[in-house]
Amino acid sequence: MRYRKHATTAALAAVALTLAACSSGGGSSQTPTGGATASGDNDYAGETLTVLVYENDESAMGKAWREAAKIFEEETGATVDYQITSFEDLSDTASQLFVSSDAPDLSEYNKGNGTAGALSTLGVLQNLDGFFESYGWDDKLADSLQTTTKYDENGVMGDGAHYGVPNYGEFVFLYYNADLLAEHGVEVPETLEDFEAALQTFADAGMTPLVTSAQEYPAGQLWYQLVLNDADRSFVDAYQLYDGEVDFAAPPAADGTAKLAEWVEKGYVSRSATGMTAEDAGLAFINGEAPFFYSGSWWYGRFLNDITDFELGIADFPGSTLVPGSSGNLWVVPTVTDELHTQMAAYFIDITMRPEIQAILGNAGGLPVAADPADITDENAQALIELFNEVLDRDGLAFYPDWPTATFYDDLNAGLQGLINGSLTPEQTAEQLQADYDAGTEQFR
Repeated sequence: MRYRKHATTAALAAVALTLAACSSGGGSSQTPTGGATASGDNDYAGETLTVLVYENDESAMGKAWREAAKIFEEETGATVDYQITSFEDLSDTASQLFVSSDAPDLSEYNKGNGTAGALSTLGVLQNLDGFFESYGWDDKLADSLQTTTKYDENGVMGDGAHYGVPNYGEFVFLYYNADLLAEHGVEVPETLEDFEAALQTFADAGMTPLVTSAQEYPAGQLWYQLVLNDADRSFVDAYQLYDGEVDFAAPPAADGTAKLAEWVEKGYVSRSATGMTAEDAGLAFINGEAPFFYSGSWWYGRFLNDITDFELGIADFPGSTLVPGSSGNLWVVPTVTDELHTQMAAYFIDITMRPEIQAILGNAGGLPVAADPADITDENAQALIELFNEVLDRDGLAFYPDWPTATFYDDLNAGLQGLINGSLTPEQTAEQLQADYDAGTEQFR
């Protein structure tokens, strides 16, 4: 656990923005034991590779992966059946889908103990060790980035075999409507006190200042950020890596829960967030209905593309050292994928690591892990990278709130829905989350 505690923070994302050059590889074969390597045969004419993702085509990743699919088809003679689902649907069905006759050959999937880690222990995902060696992904992804690709026999990240491959990084920060801030005489907040004063200004003007979704992940990330505002690395190690006890009724967890409840009472966050999806919240921000939206870098490319009526701004969450963030989601290969299509899946993954694909991702607002720095020329992309580097400089990445258990995503959403709609007090929310967290992490302690 010592490695996971200290090697998974600043160095993890530093690799994403060092942007070391990479090269493409040939086709490969793979078995669930991880013994296969690249074969050099990329003639898959007449075959179809089914790829399942939950990134929409307007996102940086979506743009890059669509281009990767075109290159794959040109180089192999195969067809890519590129399918888009929702994060929620895949989270709910992956353990069944990945062992069914409808399983994709290759899928995007969430990283972390409760997701990729949990599926690895069920034998649902292929061990990709052989591909890491033969394609050189070990060299393209530093050890710190590989924290979320490796899972031990208990499904705990950082050690064991490789079960996935990330090709981008991510973190969570504050998006703001610069025109609304200027209209109301509000400066970009630099401290939590500044931020709360800004939120009050907009609430006084009859506007809900911070749009979020309690039906999906944004409210959970907001809660975690409010917890992290008063946390240190030892709390993150205890919460994420089971290295110590976590008390939801004591600081910093209790303080974050109380602060979110306070923001709801003051009108900074609407009770109607319980009926909003992440997409609803993002669209509300795009449409200029709120001055602030707290969410991840995966929205950045879409916002740059879709926001035309106001100036978009991005900022670090005011006053916090730690923020949610990690390597990006993983490419995973279900164990039911046959040998030929596993070869094809690995070839597709490697295309997404090529400099030209990484450049598309970076210039569209994503955080590439293997691009040539000279290829990142977009001013907005450079602004995102600069903000990310500020987080790295202070060792600020703290993973995500739902990672500790296989069910904690749903558990956290349920608890926060009760908190936000007023059916649960902060104390009751803490009690419920404690029970869910303890039940899910008992096997690791």
